[in-house]
Amino acid sequence: MKSDDRAESPLARQREWLQQYYGRVLKTKHDLEKTVCCTVETNQRYGDILRLVPPEVREKHYGCGCPIPEDDLGGLTVLDLGSGAGLDCFVAAHRVGPTGRVLGIDMTAEQLEVARRNVPAVATAFGFGVPNVEFHEGLIETAESIPDESVDLVISSCVINLSPAKDQVFRTIHRVLRNGGEFYIADIASDRRVPPAIADDPKLVAECLGGALYEHDWFDLMKDAGFGDTRTVRRVVVATEVAGEPITFFSLTVRGVKVAAPFDRRCEDYGQQAVYRGTIPGHPARFTLDDHHTFEKGRPSPVCRNTGRMLSETRLAPHFGVTDPIRHFGIFPCG
Repeated sequence: MKSDDRAESPLARQREWLQQYYGRVLKTKHDLEKTVCCTVETNQRYGDILRLVPPEVREKHYGCGCPIPEDDLGGLTVLDLGSGAGLDCFVAAHRVGPTGRVLGIDMTAEQLEVARRNVPAVATAFGFGVPNVEFHEGLIETAESIPDESVDLVISSCVINLSPAKDQVFRTIHRVLRNGGEFYIADIASDRRVPPAIADDPKLVAECLGGALYEHDWFDLMKDAGFGDTRTVRRVVVATEVAGEPITFFSLTVRGVKVAAPFDRRCEDYGQQAVYRGTIPGHPARFTLDDHHTFEKGRPSPVCRNTGRMLSETRLAPHFGVTDPIRHFGIFPCG
């Protein structure tokens, strides 16, 4: 622990409380008082993989959405921030295959013990001769064990809201990603800034509401960290009128890309079109990029320049044909 995180500091006290809550208070997801972190989305999407994961890992999974993209992840290096008992890491390990690699970071020893204990069994169940997942003890704000520009995909589910230094988390995500890499995160945000009655309640902080950010402040942090055009994939209301306050909390799944040259600040029209080739496994007819971009196989779709770059400068490039910019036609009617 760094010198500025001494036991008497508020930062250290919050981390100590969260470590105790997730390491010793919660035994399984059924001990949660709120249902914010009890999503079934991962089970619905990857139930065939979860059946190969030991029950104790499944029972200790806390998340508000599925942070694992549905496109082709084969051979990628994936980092899971706040990996807990390892469920999302294990699903990602199956998705990247034996040539890929998955790294998990968590600060709670009890959770890490469960994750590490199950690595050999999961590798055997997947038919991998050598495990392709490993777990590191550390803070998601710094991820000190992860080198710069060494990761293709950063995932996280319902953890960043727990951090007292969310801006630092996103700067770290930007640091570890390669150009063309992406973060794909499920977390909690609110329709207004969280009032003290919620933000100062340790139990509500631990159950992922007290530390949530106002949605627009959250997206501003991502932009300040270098992610110029972050996209919402999924939005679900998870709580309203908490602690007598007229506030709404959402589970948001968002994706953001690190690119060498900055994105346009707005969706700009350069006369480009994108055609989906139908080659992403499991998506032969259409592929959904975000909440307002679904591409049908073989059908040319007008796209703004930012979307064109997301499809042509990332791992999605082999699956799309994107025309070159022609000239500027003004603002693009995205959405």
